[in-house]
Amino acid sequence: MNSAQPRLTPQTAHVLDVLTQNGALSGAEIGRHTKLKSGTLYPLLLRLEQAGWLSSAWEEGNPSELGRPRRRFYTVTGAGRSFAREAATAQAALFGRLALS
Repeated sequence: MNSAQPRLTPQTAHVLDVLTQNGALSGAEIGRHTKLKSGTLYPLLLRLEQAGWLSSAWEEGNPSELGRPRRRFYTVTGAGRSFAREAATAQAALFGRLALS
């Protein structure tokens, strides 16, 4: 686990939201939900996993029996869920203050 925290970009927030709402998803499924290209998505998933915000695991099964490559499934960890919740609260407070200005 990396001690550096990823920045909460719109893409990061979208990935965390999709996983929080849907549970474990493969990278391809996350890409379909977020519309992020693989060159953006997979480095982001790696950074989130290294920070401890996501965990991942390969699906069980032999690719020749499955008739396709195995998929890697990602889930939000408790730390990732806490960070997303705190960031959403901070953003809501900031936008609320801007709206009142």
